[in-house]
Amino acid sequence: MIPQLFAASTSSGGLPLGIDFKAFIFQLITFVLLFLLLKKFAFKPIVKILDQRHKVIDDGVRMGLKMEKERAKLDEEVAKVMREARVEADKIIATGHKEAREVIREAEKTAQRKADSILADAEVRIEEESERARRKLEKDIVALVSDATEAIVGEKVDPKKDAEIIDKILKGRTRK
Repeated sequence: MIPQLFAASTSSGGLPLGIDFKAFIFQLITFVLLFLLLKKFAFKPIVKILDQRHKVIDDGVRMGLKMEKERAKLDEEVAKVMREARVEADKIIATGHKEAREVIREAEKTAQRKADSILADAEVRIEEESERARRKLEKDIVALVSDATEAIVGEKVDPKKDAEIIDKILKGRTRK
């Protein structure tokens, strides 16, 4: 006869609930053997693969958290560097403005000195030109007076007498 594989039986040879202990023991041994085979050949590799996957996932999570912290630090460093760069740029701009103002002031001072120098040179030249014109005018007047004296007197007056008359006329003119 074929051994019964199930513990429940319809025969009246067992206990009042119909449990056959031989079949139960056989099923228990089969279950234990199957469990041991699965444990040796299936559970260990499956558990090993699951542990590896769990480790990879944990490493990924740790790496993600680490990357997040590093990103936060990097963001802080970038913000700090940007602030420092802005401060430095403001200092450079302020220094540039200050230097530009100093250059402009110096250029204005130099231009003023040059203008003063040009004016002084012009005044000296004007004075020299005036003096030359005065001397030339005096010579022209002397010549005219000499010609007028000669025309009035009718004869040429000697240069000494001529010079005295001209000096007298010029002194009289400067007094007025």
